[in-house]
Amino acid sequence: MENGGVVSAEKEQPGASYTYWVREATSDAAPLPVPKKLSQDDILSDQSKPATLGSVWNRAGTWEEKNLNKWASDRIKELLTSMGSLEFTRGKAEITDVSNCVGDAFLVTVRNKKRVGYTYELTLKVKGEWIIKEEKKILKGHIDIPEFSFGELDDLQMQVRLSEDKDLSKEDKLQINQDLKLFLQPVREKLLQFELELKDR
Repeated sequence: MENGGVVSAEKEQPGASYTYWVREATSDAAPLPVPKKLSQDDILSDQSKPATLGSVWNRAGTWEEKNLNKWASDRIKELLTSMGSLEFTRGKAEITDVSNCVGDAFLVTVRNKKRVGYTYELTLKVKGEWIIKEEKKILKGHIDIPEFSFGELDDLQMQVRLSEDKDLSKEDKLQINQDLKLFLQPVREKLLQFELELKDR
């Protein structure tokens, strides 16, 4: 039972039988592995191998997934609130906050190749001022961006909701909605920047 052969044996008890494995010395058994102390040359040659992607423990480059949610959510908020104001024919508006930023971002290393991805949905708070009937009105609202994913920014959609629109005519509401939808292109550009930064993580 010392040098490594593996054979099966059956042991029967009344009403039951089972098979278990025991090590038994046989002439054709492979020898047991012997520990080997690494020399300084072994360590240096191991360090000179090309670096692999992912963690140090994952030298074979097999599947490894890294959660980037915290970084991604913070970066999306930072990019979108840094846009400044947009000028319209009868006013201007700016994104003051990202009130809803829900989703996932991740980096996957598989077969020593890096892949990134994300899925998010956003709600942006906006504040602006418009000249309506020769009077300056300050209005607030929200821009909702339904779920979007990596590589889908060409199809980005947005819906506009005004917080206070009681005193506005139908035409004024329509004009303000159209104005706020002009945020689509600058928002898309900021999210494209986010995608590029995500690829470099």
